[in-house]
Amino acid sequence: MRILTFTGKGGVGKTSVSAATAVRLAELGYRTLVLSTDPAHSLSDSFNLPLGAEPTKIKENLHAIEVNPYVDLKQNWQSVQKYYTRIFMAQGVSGVMADEMTILPGMEEIFSLLRIKRYKSSGLYDVLVLDTAPTGETLRLLSLPDTLSWGMKAVKNVNKYIVRPLSKPLSKMSDRIAYYIPPEDAIESVDQVFDELEDIREILTDNVKSTVRLVMNAEKMSIKETMRALTYLNLYGFKVDMVLVNRLLDTNEDSGYLENWKAIQQKYLGEIEEGFSPLPVTKLRMYEQEIVGLKALEQFAHDMYGDTDPSDLMYDEPPIKFVRNGDIYEVQLKLMFANPGDIDVWVTGDELYVQIGSQRKIITLPISLTGLEPGDAVFRDKWLHIPFDLNHQGRHQTDKQYSNKA
Repeated sequence: MRILTFTGKGGVGKTSVSAATAVRLAELGYRTLVLSTDPAHSLSDSFNLPLGAEPTKIKENLHAIEVNPYVDLKQNWQSVQKYYTRIFMAQGVSGVMADEMTILPGMEEIFSLLRIKRYKSSGLYDVLVLDTAPTGETLRLLSLPDTLSWGMKAVKNVNKYIVRPLSKPLSKMSDRIAYYIPPEDAIESVDQVFDELEDIREILTDNVKSTVRLVMNAEKMSIKETMRALTYLNLYGFKVDMVLVNRLLDTNEDSGYLENWKAIQQKYLGEIEEGFSPLPVTKLRMYEQEIVGLKALEQFAHDMYGDTDPSDLMYDEPPIKFVRNGDIYEVQLKLMFANPGDIDVWVTGDELYVQIGSQRKIITLPISLTGLEPGDAVFRDKWLHIPFDLNHQGRHQTDKQYSNKA
């Protein structure tokens, strides 16, 4: 299944772009599902049709859904909630408050991600179009499996080696102890969620089947946010294959009092084309009316893609590379708009850590590089190069940080 994720700053028109893309894919015969993960859903407004927490048929080959994380939470986490609610209430926490405390931060995003895997496994669709929340929330959503990887391993190990082996013998010791032992279905729910999250990471970073497309306006704040988004998406291994600049005023028409705004747009458009090169940049005009309903979306899709298949890979370059030249092995990351002074690199065991500001990527190193100290990281031509000398005999004994030298 092909997965297309659309994201951008709030208000740039990514929902209209997502919906129009889905309409065009359906016209080409692809069984298409467009899924909104934005808590402030507007996909139903775009189609001008009511949508629910399960796929709704829009037309032939096209279904749409607005994810309700609380429905998913109830279906996938109910046994865990019951257990923790019981424990909290035993400590004097009121029922409503106890229920709220069982919902961990990030749970809504987790269950939105799990939908992706389940629809991929179902075989019902050829293409999944993701209409996501504004950029910051989307980065948190997409990076969640990577960010939680250490925690998932820890919890699974606790369940496997401590909770499960001890639950039965401890429960037999006294009723009081048994009261605090998690039931088997709660343990299984936690294990299942974490197992599926690991699968999600592989699905979303499959750079052949899954790509991200950035929607922006020709405005300074929108451009800056999109630059940051591209840098962080590449850091986490997500391939971006297209940039769409929306709501451009027609240069061939008199825009009256908007003429000055048109000149500003054209100035920024030049910066976008130069700065985001070699990514393809698609220009989308400002329409006279709102893009609402199937007819308007069909026209928008035609203007956007022409005769091109939206499911095609528009640009093919992996954001993370492993390159060997003789005895020098390099880990390379494409970080187009990163500030070299903000990049830190260090190794712990068989894991390479790359941090830009508050965003951190953990890369598992090949066995041959485990224990080797990286050389000085170098930032050139929009790529971060982290070298490892295979002949270097010095093995690091403790964590050591290597700041990038641009």
